[in-house]
Amino acid sequence: MLHALHNDDLGKLLLRLSVGGLMLLHGIAKLTNPGSLTWIGNALSAQGLPSFLAYGVLIGEIVAPLMAIIGLQTRLAGLLMTLNMLVAIFLVHRHELLDFQANGAWALELQGLFLFGAAAIMFLGSGRTAYRPD
Repeated sequence: MLHALHNDDLGKLLLRLSVGGLMLLHGIAKLTNPGSLTWIGNALSAQGLPSFLAYGVLIGEIVAPLMAIIGLQTRLAGLLMTLNMLVAIFLVHRHELLDFQANGAWALELQGLFLFGAAAIMFLGSGRTAYRPD
């Protein structure tokens, strides 16, 4: 019975679909609300970085998640999503790194799951259930 639960490829697929799919929704929200890109650009400028780097969020939250979902260059997709989350945590959430909610949960639970899930994808790769161009 436990042997039937040993399926690395299915586990990798579920990880890719969940992290990629949920992060993609954040990217679509930013794409359909251009004011969010302006806000990110302003946050980057406040850190002395060029505001045009805000468009990198579209790579980290749309292109990379789509790559992860279909299994195309999955390790690269995981790296891009990991970098995206590190920048997001630095720009928006660094003041919450040591905070907890009233129920005891870490304040950055969602961001942490995205960050570590993307890092896991980067290290694990796609498994067999991936698009393989000829």
